[in-house]
This record gives sequence, C-alpha cells and structure tokens, in this order.
Amino acid sequence: MIDVKNTIPHRDPFLFIDRVIALEGSKIMAKKTFSEADDFYRGHYPGNPITPGVILCETVFQTAAVLILHLFPLLEMQVPVLAKIEEARFRSIVKPNEPLSIAAEFREKVGKFFFMAGSISKGETAVLRTKFSLALA
Repeated sequence: MIDVKNTIPHRDPFLFIDRVIALEGSKIMAKKTFSEADDFYRGHYPGNPITPGVILCETVFQTAAVLILHLFPLLEMQVPVLAKIEEARFRSIVKPNEPLSIAAEFREKVGKFFFMAGSISKGETAVLRTKFSLALA
C-alpha cells in the first residue's frame, strides 16, 4: 500500500494518518486513532477530551493530499496545500482512542486547484462531511 511518510511532508506531531487502507480511482480511505497522549487534548476540554474540529478537518486534508499525489505523480516536487473550505459539517464528537475512517474524493482539477470532498466516520456514525480545495505550492 502507500507509505504516507514518503508521500506528504507531514511528520509527528502533525501527521494525522495512521495508514491508507484503500485507493481506488478517485477515492482514498485511511485510518486514524488519536491517542489520549496527543498534546492537544491537554487543553481542549480538560477532563473531558474532545478532538478539535480543526484537527479532524486537517486529517481529511492530509488524506486528500496523499490521493492527489497518487493520481498526479508528476507533481511529486510540489505540495498540495489547503486553498478553500467550502463547507464543513460536524455530526458527532470524537474522543481519544476512537478508531476513525477517513475518506477523500477527487472531484475536479482547474488549473492548480483540486476540488475535493471528504468525510470521517467512527463505525457507522458520521463525524464530519466537508468540501474543500487544495492548491499546489
């Protein structure tokens, strides 16, 4: 399968993909389980830790970047970065140690912009749905 660390430049503590589990056509699936030891939990609702929405969004964006670099291998010397969040809808909170499934789908390329959709779920429960675009930097 895909080696995430050889695809995108992110590293701990800001790498939010544990592994890619499927890549078919214009879609990718990945997994992530945040640990109670992750530093952001110390100050985000102490005593009742909740994964910040911005971290969940970044998890989808990183997964989408892996997909883009797989679909367009000639871009390997460039890095897809977030250009626009069109919408983000949160349906459920995420606590530490809950296994997450991350999905991203390539929709369209216009110039240097890649229009994407993504989601996160925990089991059968929807957590996040988002539409966004990445651009090459």
